[in-house]
Amino acid sequence: MRKTYGTQIKPLIFSAYTLVFILMGCGSIKKTIKSQISSQNLQNSFHGLFIIDAKSGKEIYNHNGDKYFTPASNTKIVTFYAGLKLLPKNIPTLKYIVANDTVFTEGLGDPTWLHPYFKDSTAVNWLKHQETIALYNGNHNESRYGPGWAWEDYDAYFSPEKSTLPLYGNVVTISNNNGLEVSPKTFLDKTMVKDTTTKRDEFHNQFYISSTEKDTLEVPFLTSDSLTNQLLESVIGKKVILTSYFPEGEKQTLYGIETDSIYKRMLFESDNFLAEQLLMAASGTISDTLSTKNAIDFVLEHHLDDLKHQPRWVDGSGLSRYNLFTPRSFVQILQKLHRETLGERLFGIFPMWGPDSTVEQWEDPSTEPFLFAKSGSVGNNYNLSGYVKTKSGKLLIFSFMNNHFRVPSSEIRNIMYTTLKHLHQNY
Repeated sequence: MRKTYGTQIKPLIFSAYTLVFILMGCGSIKKTIKSQISSQNLQNSFHGLFIIDAKSGKEIYNHNGDKYFTPASNTKIVTFYAGLKLLPKNIPTLKYIVANDTVFTEGLGDPTWLHPYFKDSTAVNWLKHQETIALYNGNHNESRYGPGWAWEDYDAYFSPEKSTLPLYGNVVTISNNNGLEVSPKTFLDKTMVKDTTTKRDEFHNQFYISSTEKDTLEVPFLTSDSLTNQLLESVIGKKVILTSYFPEGEKQTLYGIETDSIYKRMLFESDNFLAEQLLMAASGTISDTLSTKNAIDFVLEHHLDDLKHQPRWVDGSGLSRYNLFTPRSFVQILQKLHRETLGERLFGIFPMWGPDSTVEQWEDPSTEPFLFAKSGSVGNNYNLSGYVKTKSGKLLIFSFMNNHFRVPSSEIRNIMYTTLKHLHQNY
């Protein structure tokens, strides 16, 4: 009887000691994190950190996790999720109806048409084989810019206009190393070599490049129906008729490249144009009218209605300071992404984040890649949300948001990396 009692009590004692050690370890981790985010560099600013265990959902750490922050490009995480929920494997690129020997077409927001990186010609090549083409551009209720975007960014590479049928990424590519080179060539006679910090006239498609500029510039152009028509005609080599109506009937859809390649580029490069156009394209799967707001409202109502804190979400890229999200909301969305996406697919798309920023090749020789996260920065704000793979084999989901600081962003990134590396090594 005594022997049986002793046999039973030993596992209980072992379990109790194990629990104590786990609790001590968690306490040590929390203490270390607390000391990190109490750093002098984070004083006089607003910061929040929320962490959970991906498998159990257990809350590991919460500091201001329920407060709203300006997310900047962390918003692209939500755009990525929206795309996964609404867009098919290949992006819808064009809808059309054949009527009276004319192919009536309308763009669906696909950003890859002749894009400087993707260079997709799927729709262009299809149109080359059509006889009479009519282009309809009235299938949207979008402004060229998102709400709250900065007007002064009109000539900045990161602020192209939105459109239903974007061509060349809605930017002019300009270089002046071995003579002036401009793409598309339509803008060659509208580009000047001039020593000025302005790259384009605000209200005209007149472009400038400095005589000392060695880099290739990407400068947004002013979009219009007539310009889209002109660019399209020049590339397909035939007349395109601008039309103000679209015939009744069942529309056919032409599909472009795989959306995963667009998601990956958007997240890795933090590409605002791709993000905005993806939301427009997503809206086309729920309505005949392309509308960023329609896509956002649909996703919030049907896929993110269980968030503890409903966000203020107004654009796809995070350029707008009107956006407001809590760290807990980002963790919930990242948890959904992990649960609803095959692991290998998710970590094949989500970028790695190193000691300084997003990286293509891991740069910390002291450890294996462990951070898969999307950063987001706008003046005086730097945020990071994603996944930490720990040495013990666990997966943690976190959102680390920092707003309104006055120190260099590099100091904020250093605190973030040190904190997350400690989690990787010790949890």
